[in-house]
Amino acid sequence: MTAARITVNGKETPISPAASHTTALDFLRERGLTGTKEGCAEGECGACSVLVARPGVHKPTDWVAVNACLVPAAALDGQEIVTSEGLATSGAPGTPRTLHPVQQEMAVRGGSQCGYCTPGFVCSMAAEYYRPDRCAHAGSSASATGSADSTEDATGTDAEHGPNGFDLHALSGNLCRCTGYRPIRDAAFAVGTPTEEDQLAQRREQSPPAPVATEYTQDGKEFLRPGTQAEVLRLLRGRPDAVVVAGSTDWGVEVNIRARRADCVIAVDRLPELRELRVESDHVEIGAALTLTEIERRLDGRVPLLGELFPQFASRLIRNSATLGGNLGTGSPIGDSPPALLALDASVVLADADGEREVPLADYFTGYRQSVRRPGELIRSVRFPLPLAPVVAFHKIAKRRFDDISSVAVAFALDIEDGFVRKARIGLGGVAATPIRSLATEAALEGKPWATETVEAAARVLRAEGTPMTDHRASADYRSEMLGQSLLKLYAQTTEGVTS
Repeated sequence: MTAARITVNGKETPISPAASHTTALDFLRERGLTGTKEGCAEGECGACSVLVARPGVHKPTDWVAVNACLVPAAALDGQEIVTSEGLATSGAPGTPRTLHPVQQEMAVRGGSQCGYCTPGFVCSMAAEYYRPDRCAHAGSSASATGSADSTEDATGTDAEHGPNGFDLHALSGNLCRCTGYRPIRDAAFAVGTPTEEDQLAQRREQSPPAPVATEYTQDGKEFLRPGTQAEVLRLLRGRPDAVVVAGSTDWGVEVNIRARRADCVIAVDRLPELRELRVESDHVEIGAALTLTEIERRLDGRVPLLGELFPQFASRLIRNSATLGGNLGTGSPIGDSPPALLALDASVVLADADGEREVPLADYFTGYRQSVRRPGELIRSVRFPLPLAPVVAFHKIAKRRFDDISSVAVAFALDIEDGFVRKARIGLGGVAATPIRSLATEAALEGKPWATETVEAAARVLRAEGTPMTDHRASADYRSEMLGQSLLKLYAQTTEGVTS
């Protein structure tokens, strides 16, 4: 047992005697911070949202909202978090605390009824409130104190972005069953920009806590965070059965819902070697431990196919923790990133104590949740070549528009020159035991004119790709039909307004 500690609302708090698998949610509630609630224990409802100080994109520190129900408390060793209780500010002794601007807007605009979900909404809204590039582009209609008027129709450029720059996708992982979402949206679109006296805004100008090497042992079970990749690989060589985690968005569900426990968990989320993003002249390389939000904001639209993927991948709360390494490591046939990466002709860089090897992603998956990754190997990064195909699309078919699991996912990357398909790459998810490349359909397109006859013939081929099954999300016939429709949709989108 070590002196692992978390700074909670400005106060250092020892993690002991919590078990190594104890979630941050349970850790906080056991210490009286009951604003953090459990609703689903799967990262879908957001009632457990808290803020974590993370390395920033536009400032040294970003306040990032995460699901406390998924992340182990031990994974926050040395880090700094703020709960809903820590947002309000204290005045003179004996005087009431002053509500945070987000809390104030939620109160005056009727954004809360039973109150169960409200603290989670408030934390997710606060993360967006402090997003530096939102503040830089906030409209003049939102005041510095957050008291601006906002009506149902004052939605800025579209229904998902407010005149104050607030992106409603920040709340895509938060569910409310009482108020409906209109008053919550009104509150979000009413908040202004942080004042100069705002301590959490000031905190962004300083670096976040540096990663600490963690060796937390309780009741014979360990949570380890080595300081370097070399240390991780040495550990994995001796303990190949250890569970490797980054954002814990998958493992956290296993712990909560299936009561999974591990003798040894090794965290790689803060390893510098796994957190690089490089755009070279001939390829892009993305570290396996960068969160999807970090990738999205660092790429800033330079990879349009990933730009289409990210808003459809779970929720912002999940994307703030989930990684490409984790999504590939689970080997799920319905993970959203593999189809897009397959379309990008990506490869996976695997590392062990003896060195590295690069495996094309098309050859990586070998069976249901199985891959060529050997015991002791770690996913270090993902690479894909440049230049990028100019015609891309990511189509996700699911029961909900956002924050849902795919029934079918299709990613396209096509080079179309002088009306002919010079190269086609199509990645599929949800239609086989693994994510797959649509090789037959690619062959049916390449070298052919990008025309109705070609596309209709290729759509028939695409409907026959994979081995779709019937389950509670969709029937096999529906999945097959959606494959063909997806290609027809892409063709319609690329030829809209074009006359022959």
